[in-house]
Amino acid sequence: MKIKNIFLIVLTALCFSCKSQTKKINGVSFVASRDSISQKHITPVLKIQSNYVALMPYSFIRNIAHPKVEFNTNREWFGETKNGLLQYAKEFKKEGVKLMVKPHMWLRRGGFTGDLKATTEENWTILENSYKDYILTYAKAAKELKAEILCIGTELEQFVKNRPEFWRKLIKQIRAVYKGKLTYAANWDEFKRITFWNELDYIGIDAYFPLSDNKTPTVQDFEEGWQEHKKEIITLQKKIKKPVLFTEFGYRSIHFNGKKPWEANRVRGAINLKAQVNALQAIHNQFWKEDWFAGGFVWKWFHAHERVGGEKDNRFTPQNKPAEKLLTKLYQQ
Repeated sequence: MKIKNIFLIVLTALCFSCKSQTKKINGVSFVASRDSISQKHITPVLKIQSNYVALMPYSFIRNIAHPKVEFNTNREWFGETKNGLLQYAKEFKKEGVKLMVKPHMWLRRGGFTGDLKATTEENWTILENSYKDYILTYAKAAKELKAEILCIGTELEQFVKNRPEFWRKLIKQIRAVYKGKLTYAANWDEFKRITFWNELDYIGIDAYFPLSDNKTPTVQDFEEGWQEHKKEIITLQKKIKKPVLFTEFGYRSIHFNGKKPWEANRVRGAINLKAQVNALQAIHNQFWKEDWFAGGFVWKWFHAHERVGGEKDNRFTPQNKPAEKLLTKLYQQ
């Protein structure tokens, strides 16, 4: 009897272990602010049943002609700095929320980071050395925080494409410092061309795939729009044999939100709360039940919950919209 009981206990423990390993990442992309955060800023995140947050320390390049990556300066908001990251992370850790540290770069004079590439070998050296300092700073911070995931870059296609050896060496340097899981946030039209997925733990995708040209796409419209993209994701996943993580996903509450989901510059536009709900339901239907899918981080979530979003807002945040209620339901599943 004792042997049987011990066997049952071990078997039960293994089952719980397997279940915990397959639990999805139900994350939010938590936007940095000017201020420190407290319990009141975390409570809304807990209410939607989120178990992960992506915290995003920023860097910037002032001039593409001299592409030095600058960070931890007095020109950044508190939440965008290392001290801000540490403060935010410790508050979330108190509540048992897990972390992805996800550094972002900003081009001061405009432009898309995916197009960033140096024009001379000298400038490549400036970019590489300063980017290495930036990422290793946050690899050490991720180690200090015991963060579960570190994202080594966000939407940097030309930098990645033109300097593959730099990135392979950088991954080894990061591994020497930080022992958690690594990913890279590839733009939706970039992920198939990344050459170092085998050296990371997740295939990371910022999942702003074009899905529908309709004004208010139905859930079915969105799901049909996913089919070709999903096939390509599955093809890569089977080849690389790493789980897929949506390092960002989300939709605006605006007409035609499935046509170019990445567009953030249409400040004015008719509000369409239903389109946002339908898009979130569809992406969940298509991915969250797949064994090879790790989960994702909704874009985006602001700290001052009571002052953002709402039914007159056409931006990405689901806060204080029907989308927030849906996200709570989906994250509870």
